[in-house]
Amino acid sequence: MIRLQAFKFELTPNGEQAHDMRRFSGACRFVYNKALAMQKDNHEAGNKFIGYTGMCKALTGWRNGEATPWLKDAPCHPLQQALKDLERAYKNFFEKRADFPSFKRKGSGDSFRYPDAKQIKLDQRNDRIFLPKLGWLRYRNSRDVLGKVRNVTVSQSGGKWFASIQTQREVEQPLPTATTAIGIDVGIARFATMSDGDFIAPQNSFKKHRQRLARYQRTMGRKVKFSSNWKKAKVRVQKIHTGIANARKDFLHKTTTTISKNHALVCIEDLQVRNMSRSSKGTIEQPGKKVGRKSGLNRAILDQGWGELRRQLGYKVAWNGGMLLAVPPHHTSQTCPACGHVAKDNRQTQAQFLCADCGYENHADVLGAINILARGHRVLACGESAQSGRSMKQEPTEATRRSSRGAVGIPVL
Repeated sequence: MIRLQAFKFELTPNGEQAHDMRRFSGACRFVYNKALAMQKDNHEAGNKFIGYTGMCKALTGWRNGEATPWLKDAPCHPLQQALKDLERAYKNFFEKRADFPSFKRKGSGDSFRYPDAKQIKLDQRNDRIFLPKLGWLRYRNSRDVLGKVRNVTVSQSGGKWFASIQTQREVEQPLPTATTAIGIDVGIARFATMSDGDFIAPQNSFKKHRQRLARYQRTMGRKVKFSSNWKKAKVRVQKIHTGIANARKDFLHKTTTTISKNHALVCIEDLQVRNMSRSSKGTIEQPGKKVGRKSGLNRAILDQGWGELRRQLGYKVAWNGGMLLAVPPHHTSQTCPACGHVAKDNRQTQAQFLCADCGYENHADVLGAINILARGHRVLACGESAQSGRSMKQEPTEATRRSSRGAVGIPVL
């Protein structure tokens, strides 16, 4: 089994290297934006989409042109990767997986990628890595890099530079060490409720720091834009955002590691988080209703990180030899598992379920997790839909893969 894995480390560049990395990320951002503008103008003219090969020819002209000779100072491959990123963004848009590509701005997601492993040298013993036109860079070596290096992505976050080293290695097809199956119902009051009755309390990293963040943002808003004091205030705001994101990532990694190592089958809802957190403000002609309340709900949903939870479970469950199933989410909290009765009246309150037909009673989130697990079993057995015996004849939306052992504990409240 081939495993692709990324190892991320903080870089400790000198002043010249940090300056060069800012220039290289700016050059990649310029190429991306210029190519996007070119694609838009080409579309408005009624011409066909320009593929990657055609954009590379344009890139050669930009590098050799008199208007942008400074592009030659940046390594060529990262500039080409910027064009590939744009092509992938268009493909995701055409296949309705993402919104239309937008222009990049300075200071937001600054990064560039070295795709050629032959140009990269990794010296783990001396805690350094060699990258073209940057030379040897020191990094904080916190763990061993396993496998053969494929590419390196350099990125900036919170004023620090990081290197994400993607590797490839052959591993044995793992067998699951766990034998249990679990259904998971995600929510806001409870981050994740298990079908066995346990639940994990939410982290709410943004909610905890919201007031402090707002205070620093107000301070930043009172400064003269782009002044020295404004830049200092901006750094403080960025540090808070970085701390919120890191706390959320740490919480999700610990949660998904525990779940993937303790269960062979994990069933979750196939939630469309983008649609669930869409704004309800409407238009001038048709203004939305209860916009403030919906805005708070959207903020709470995005603070949980449900999409990242599913992404991490996808590969971690596979690495541990298990299976992840994403099942249809409709009526999971309104269906009685005892008699199959489906009705809104069954959900007495946000937290309480009481079947109006047979009197079955349970916590609404636990009941939802039980229904999700049962739905996953039916899909595995015969492709049966969650709704009263109708057949969907579909394959599981998430496939199986295998790996590792051991268990890492996380408190389940």
